[in-house]
Amino acid sequence: MKRLIAVTLFVAALSISAGAQPDSISVPWPNADHPTLKFTFSKFEQTAVANGQGIYTTTVNAQNLSDSAMPRSLFTVYINDKNKVRIGLAKFQLQQIPPYQSQKGQLNFSTAGIPAGVSLLAGKTIPLRVITTPPGATLKIDGEDAGTAPRIFDFTIGSHTIEFTKEGYAPGTTTLDVNSDELPGGSVTLELGGLSSDTVELRDGTVLQCDVLSMSMTEVLLSVEGKVQKYERNQIKKMMLVEREAPTSDSKASTK
Repeated sequence: MKRLIAVTLFVAALSISAGAQPDSISVPWPNADHPTLKFTFSKFEQTAVANGQGIYTTTVNAQNLSDSAMPRSLFTVYINDKNKVRIGLAKFQLQQIPPYQSQKGQLNFSTAGIPAGVSLLAGKTIPLRVITTPPGATLKIDGEDAGTAPRIFDFTIGSHTIEFTKEGYAPGTTTLDVNSDELPGGSVTLELGGLSSDTVELRDGTVLQCDVLSMSMTEVLLSVEGKVQKYERNQIKKMMLVEREAPTSDSKASTK
């Protein structure tokens, strides 16, 4: 009789002893007694060093050991050192795997030490379509780049932070709570607000939210957080000005 597989919160772990890394590491999931999946990590290959951390890559082969299809799921891969201390993490997305079939993928991660083992945490995912009004906003979900809206994203159960930006509009941030009873195929709509101040992009990449006070052929005066700053015209790459209403005669200050 076929078994029904529910992807809930399970942890599988394996660490190796100190010394040279083996050619591969195999991790049964959710446990060695009744495995549903078998993950095989190829030897960790260091590709670079950045900000004092090693950058590694490995090929992951996920084999479905059951007679039921493995649903689409997202695994958090915790990287451990030889003392089983967590020194890094990465996300590994699996598409649906038919019974007794395998799926391969590349995993990149950074660590603050020498990787010697892994732990796996899996959670049910809910695919939701993220829409922005107007469309075309750049998305970040939980601090990671997530492409351009509209886009379908697999959310794990829990709270998520969505950041969205689009040129000419004020950047926005919102919290999304995904419940376990959420139905797939839903959508999240985010509305972009107008800018309340001018935007000036300098040629060195700096972006200023400010008020443009005046412009001449040679210089531009800006008010940044209440302080007047002067820039030469050749320092400025682009300006986006917010439309403002002209003052009326009724707005003139009265004197006594």
